[in-house]
Amino acid sequence: MRQALLVFLPFACGYFLSYLFRSVNAVIAPNLISEFDLSASQLGLLTSVYFLTFASLQIPIGLFLDRFGPRRVNATLLILASIGALIFSKADDFQTLLLGRAFIGFGVAACLMSSIKIFSQWFPKEKLPEMTGRIMFVGGLGAISATAPVEFMLSFTGWRELFVALFFATVIASAIIFFFAPDKKNIHDIGSTKDQLLGALNVYKAPIFWRIALGSVLPQAFNMSVQGLWAGPWLSDVAGLERSGVALHLFALGMATMLGFLFWGAFATRMSRRGIQPIVVLIWATIAYMALQLLLVFEVTQMSWVIWIGWGLLGTSGSLAFSIISHSFPAHLTGRATTALNLLAFLTAFASQWLFGIILNQWDALDGGGYAPEGYVQAFSIFLVLQVLGFTWMFRGYLKDRHAQKAL
Repeated sequence: MRQALLVFLPFACGYFLSYLFRSVNAVIAPNLISEFDLSASQLGLLTSVYFLTFASLQIPIGLFLDRFGPRRVNATLLILASIGALIFSKADDFQTLLLGRAFIGFGVAACLMSSIKIFSQWFPKEKLPEMTGRIMFVGGLGAISATAPVEFMLSFTGWRELFVALFFATVIASAIIFFFAPDKKNIHDIGSTKDQLLGALNVYKAPIFWRIALGSVLPQAFNMSVQGLWAGPWLSDVAGLERSGVALHLFALGMATMLGFLFWGAFATRMSRRGIQPIVVLIWATIAYMALQLLLVFEVTQMSWVIWIGWGLLGTSGSLAFSIISHSFPAHLTGRATTALNLLAFLTAFASQWLFGIILNQWDALDGGGYAPEGYVQAFSIFLVLQVLGFTWMFRGYLKDRHAQKAL
């Protein structure tokens, strides 16, 4: 138990902060819009650059995790996140905000993948979905902390002071990981850097990778991009809620996200014991998640609590794709396989979060600020269609594999 806690808790600290950084702009957006006169596309770019810089490091991180181990990689990168928080807190123009947010994305880029890597080293294979769910549960705590608690803090202090506090918290998290997390020697020969790059290329060439990626990346990415920014403006502009009501809805969304991560990992593990593969759980959960999004397409504002609690519970099912991918490749490739999937997820999240703002800009702003409800309808419709297309590819591949297994 002591060893398990030393493996889990230090990495949980880092992942908690990564999710807090990811989601905090949804609450401080009114402050940033007011102080820097941001348009919807600027706000989308500012928030989504986190995903872009995060994604840009995924291939190197896959190599570093397999070569240097998760403890050193995660602790080192978190220092960049702390620098980004400090830059963000001192910004006096949009460009400096963008730079700080970019550094934050770089710095937290290894938090989840390093956790999955160290879990694969210290825990049996069948426990991986459950452990992944637990670390993502902690991420949900970070998402919750970025909602009503942040709103409460802003009533006593400013958003700049908040980011100074995050600077110190991130430095402490880096130290905890570096000095307390255990190391485990890689028993596999990882070869030269060229061999590692070829291994990463083989991941991208594998049909099973693209089958899972195309079906799971779009729902994951859209879930992250909306929760991290656009859920708050939708609640204000479409549902007509005051700022306190928005914060409470986002708090409920964070709670549902936290419980969703914990549930899907444990549920998939239990279903596996009964002979039901995680891919089957992922397929049915994705269908339910896409069906929920129809309520946003049709502007069913009377069900806002149901929509956003359901968003958190169902949208987190995409986390199962990481354990599915990790089971589909040899142990010495797990770092590269999971980071390859994460690369696609965060690149897509960057594009969708920014594109959402560009779509909203096609309509005139509301009187008194905010964005037109018609823009939200079009954005949700476009992304739902894209998710259905990706899911269809994954489902067809699953049926093909199932028929092949029956033939054998």
